This record gives sequence, C-alpha cells and structure tokens, in this order.
Amino acid sequence: EVQLVESGGGLVQAGGSLRLSCAASGFTFDDYAIGWFRQAPGKEREGVACVTNRDGNTYYPASAKGRFTISSDNAKNTVYLQINTLEPEDTAVYWCAADPVIAGFECNGAWVYRGQGTQVTVSS
Repeated sequence: EVQLVESGGGLVQAGGSLRLSCAASGFTFDDYAIGWFRQAPGKEREGVACVTNRDGNTYYPASAKGRFTISSDNAKNTVYLQINTLEPEDTAVYWCAADPVIAGFECNGAWVYRGQGTQVTVSS
C-alpha cells in the first residue's frame, strides 16, 4: 500500500521557518518523483517544488524560487520542504505527491499518489 505521510506543519510567526517532511512507503522510492503542493482557502492548488529521487534534480516554479528548498533522503524514503521567511500568504494546507519518473514525466503534470496534507498557518 502506497503511503505518503506529511508532518512538520503548524503555527509560525511571519519571518520564521518550517521544515515539512513527507515519509513515503509502498513503492520504490528511487523510481519516483515527489512534489510538494499547497492550497489556501478559496485559492487554486499550487505546486511549490519537485524532486526526482534517483538523481536529486529539483524544480521550482518561478513563484516559489528563493524561499522553498526541496530535498530527499533516499535512505529514509523521506522528502523535505524547507520554507524560509514565511509570510501570511503561505498559510495553506501543504501536501506531497508521488509519481513514477518515466518518459514524459513533468513536475507540473498529473500525480498518481498524494498524502493527506499538513496545515501551515503563518501569523502576522
């Protein structure tokens, strides 16, 4: 059974940092990419980072460059999302998703599996 379990969310003051974790199981970690997404109330889903686990290549949309850092620990089957200089606008549910890296894979494409998410709330 594929599982993606997020942790690390919470309430933080603006300007602070958080590290979210995504623990993966049930599939061959190295053969997959992991992406982080978020959605705030009333807003559309937004991708913030993506990593292909075998080679560690990362991708960030233009809106997320600079404050978000994704990394993977293949020994622990875990992907992290470091968020620095948090802003109230970062308040959202954050979740990770997994997709096999096959021909034609794109970070901004469809994702097969996703976790339940973790709430991040940034106070001003």
